[in-house]
Amino acid sequence: MGGLIDQLIAWMEGLPEALVYVVIGAMAGLENIFPPVPADVVALTGGFLAGRGVTDPILSFLVVWICNVGTALLMYWVGRRYGTAFFSGRLGRMLLQPRQMRRLSELYQKHGGKVIFFSRYLPGFRAVVPIFAGTSGMTFFRAAFPIALASGLWYGLIVYLGATAGRNWEQIRATVEASGRWLAIAAVILFAGVAWWWWKTRGEEEVVEELTEPDKD
Repeated sequence: MGGLIDQLIAWMEGLPEALVYVVIGAMAGLENIFPPVPADVVALTGGFLAGRGVTDPILSFLVVWICNVGTALLMYWVGRRYGTAFFSGRLGRMLLQPRQMRRLSELYQKHGGKVIFFSRYLPGFRAVVPIFAGTSGMTFFRAAFPIALASGLWYGLIVYLGATAGRNWEQIRATVEASGRWLAIAAVILFAGVAWWWWKTRGEEEVVEELTEPDKD
């Protein structure tokens, strides 16, 4: 990962200031659409360049934050607009049965704010959770507030660390990389738990239908 950051720094230092903002904003936004994009690394690099005077640190943060929140809300809108129809169709019912979808909706209605807030720190889940927030029927402002707050705190910290790194750059870079690995591990563990829940509840729909189906004899 260190090599990637060094390459990013060398490449981005040769770009015009406006294009640096475009790059860090695009990466921060794409993360919500294509999770493998290393948005945290790019944000740290952008902060480091701000510390060297290549860009403005406050503007770098605002670009990263606004772009990240913007595409997260776009994914929310996609879920709100198309989610119900998709999960009512054949392919959607293969992914989540109606009873599973109802349980997810109940979870979002009760704890949606907390789910969204903490998922913003977990790779992969950042892209998925806003879609289901929209599909579950959460209101825009109830979903937007935790997205904006968590993204602001996370990327604000990363850009700040990069901008103030100075001689401690290697230690800060190593810390951010280590935190990224631990968060990825936490995301994998959580994903395993979600997969277990998905598998455990797959047959419940059929059982309920059999129990509630009128006796044909």
